[in-house]
Amino acid sequence: MNGGPTRAELGRFAEQAVIEWLAARGLDVLGTNVRVGRLEVDIVCREGDVVVLVEVRTRGVGSWQRALDSIDAAKRERLRRAGRALWQQRFAREPWAERMRFDAAAVRFEPDGGVHIEYVKAAF
Repeated sequence: MNGGPTRAELGRFAEQAVIEWLAARGLDVLGTNVRVGRLEVDIVCREGDVVVLVEVRTRGVGSWQRALDSIDAAKRERLRRAGRALWQQRFAREPWAERMRFDAAAVRFEPDGGVHIEYVKAAF
C-alpha cells in the first residue's frame, strides 16, 4: 500500500480547492455534492443573477487523459438534466436567479504540494 490519498479523498480535496478558489473570486457557494434524484452536481454557486453549476475533475500524474477531457457527452447530458431539475425545483422562483451556467474545473496536485486549477466558464 502506498499510503497516499484514495480516489474519493482526492476528489474531496479537489472540490475543496475549487470552493476556496470560487469564494476568493466572489462567488457564493450554495451547496456541494447536491443530489437531484439520482444525479449529483459537485458545486452549486451564485454569481450575481447566475446559478453556476460546477463539475470538478482531477487526474493523477500518470493519467493518459486530461481532467477536462473526461467530461464526455454522456456526463454533460447528465449535468444538463440535473440542471433542468434543479432549476425547476429550487431556482425558478428565486427573484435573483435569471439564468444558469455550466462551468468545469480541473484540479492538479503538484508534487511540491501546490494546487493548480484550470477553470472554464460556460464549458458546455
